[in-house]
Amino acid sequence: MPNTPPSSLSFSRRSFLTRSALTMGMAVTGTGLLAACGSDEPSTDASAEGGLKPFTFLSGIPLETLSMAIELYAVAGGFFAKHGLDVTLQQTKGTSQALQTMLAGVAPITRLGQMEVMAAITDSNQPLINIGTCFRTSAVRFVYSKSKHPVEKPDDLVGQTMGVPSEGGNSDKVVSLVMASGGLDPKECKRQVVGLTPGTFSLVKQGRIVGYVTTVDVANILVNQDPDVGVFDPAKYAKADSQVYVTSKDALVKDADDLRKFLAGVHDSLAALVADTNFDKALPILRKNYSFATLDDDKIARPSLTMLRNGWMGGDLSGPLLTVDEEAWAAGYKELLDAGMVKPGGDPAAWYDNSMLPKA
Repeated sequence: MPNTPPSSLSFSRRSFLTRSALTMGMAVTGTGLLAACGSDEPSTDASAEGGLKPFTFLSGIPLETLSMAIELYAVAGGFFAKHGLDVTLQQTKGTSQALQTMLAGVAPITRLGQMEVMAAITDSNQPLINIGTCFRTSAVRFVYSKSKHPVEKPDDLVGQTMGVPSEGGNSDKVVSLVMASGGLDPKECKRQVVGLTPGTFSLVKQGRIVGYVTTVDVANILVNQDPDVGVFDPAKYAKADSQVYVTSKDALVKDADDLRKFLAGVHDSLAALVADTNFDKALPILRKNYSFATLDDDKIARPSLTMLRNGWMGGDLSGPLLTVDEEAWAAGYKELLDAGMVKPGGDPAAWYDNSMLPKA
C-alpha cells in the first residue's frame, strides 16, 4: 500500500465552527482534518507554535462528537503542546480505514475497539500493539423506536437490519458480539452502512432499519428530541468492547518518543476531565475552539460527558488512567473466542504494552 494519506478536508478551529454550523445532523461523507495547537490559554487559530513537532492521530469516527472529547481537549487545552507535539486529528472513513492507513505508515497511532484489534491480529497476523485503554466499557449505543420494534435483548435483533457506520468495523462487530452473547448466529441480523448522525433515525421511523449504532452524545440528542427513541447499551451483553490506542510493532520502536509524548498529553487531558466534576473548566475551552450540536447544548454535553467519563474509567473514577488491565484484556479475548469472532491459540499478553504510558 502506498505511503500516502487518504484525501481529506483540512480546516482550522475557526473554520470548524463554521463548518459544524452548516453540517449539523448531516452524515460526514468525506474525511476531515482537524489541526490545532493548544496552550494554557487556547487561541482561536490553528497555527502551530514554534518548537512543536507535527504529529498525526487517525480517528475512525467523526471528529464532531463528544466521544472524541479526550483528544479534542488534549488539543484545545494545550496538553499535547505541553509535551512538545502539534497534533493533527485526521478523520478517516471508518475504523477499518484508520487501521489500514496506520499500517501503511501514514500515522503512528489510531483508536480502535478491542474486538477489531484482536480479530486483525488473530485472523491476518497484523502487527498491532495496544498501548493504552481509553474506554473500559462500550463507547457506543444502539438506538431504536420503542413503538416500531424495541431492541432490549439479543433476540430482538433476529431477522432485523441494524445500521452501522462501516462494514466490518468495530460497531459491526459489537452487533455480532451482542448476538453471540445471546447464543444467536450473528448472521441472523443484517447490517446496513449508515451515518452516525441524528438524521439517520429517519430510516428507523421508515422501517428500513430496526436501529443503528451511534455515539453516546447522539443517542442523548435523539432521546431529548423524541420520546419514541429507545437506547440499548451493548455493554450489558458485550464486555469485550473497550477502546484502545493502537500502534504497529514498527512504530512502537521507530516513533517511541513521539508516542510517549502523545500518551502523556492524552493522560493529562483525561486526568483533567475526570477531575472536572461538572466540566465547568473543560466546556468553555472546548466551546472556544470547536462547535457542534452535542457540545453546544448544555442539556446534552454535561450528561453525555458524565456517561463517557464512566466509560473511560469503567465506573471507577479513582482507577488508573489508560493502563491496560491484563485480566480484562485476556477475558475479552476469551469472550471473543467463545463467540467465534477470533481464532484460537493467541496470546493476548503479547498484544499490549503499558511501557509507553507516563510513570505514576
